Amino acid sequence: MGTRSTYRVIEQWKNDDNEIESNPICLIYRQYDGYPTGHPFKTAEWLASGNVVNGISLAEERLVFNGAGCLAAQLIAKYKDGPGGTYLHSLDSRGNSGEDYLYDIIVKHNDRSIEYVCYSNGYGDEETTEIFRGTPSEFVEKYKKEVEA
Repeated sequence: MGTRSTYRVIEQWKNDDNEIESNPICLIYRQYDGYPTGHPFKTAEWLASGNVVNGISLAEERLVFNGAGCLAAQLIAKYKDGPGGTYLHSLDSRGNSGEDYLYDIIVKHNDRSIEYVCYSNGYGDEETTEIFRGTPSEFVEKYKKEVEA
């Protein structure tokens, strides 16, 4: 039995009234290794190695995400290399597909940063609990010793 998880990619920005607005772009379901030290750790390393930009140069040699939609497409491409394992689900199915963990990748348009959030998904009467919120680099730092053990 796999440790199921989902990534929800969300774009976020401040409107003219300085209020935060957000738009969930997609929900990526992964069948296996969704515990924090599995592929979410590798995803955090990958996210930390890139930069959110607004426009790209043809000479760009580093990893860049030209907004949340670009990041979502690259994440799907990173994990989808054939049948099975990784799927796109409807946004309203989040938490209802047997996931043990839920991850949010929040791409903040105004300051071009990424926030990474991890939840342990509750079952039945249990509450869904936030277990991490911070940058992808902070996630890597938190779980690095467990991965290396």
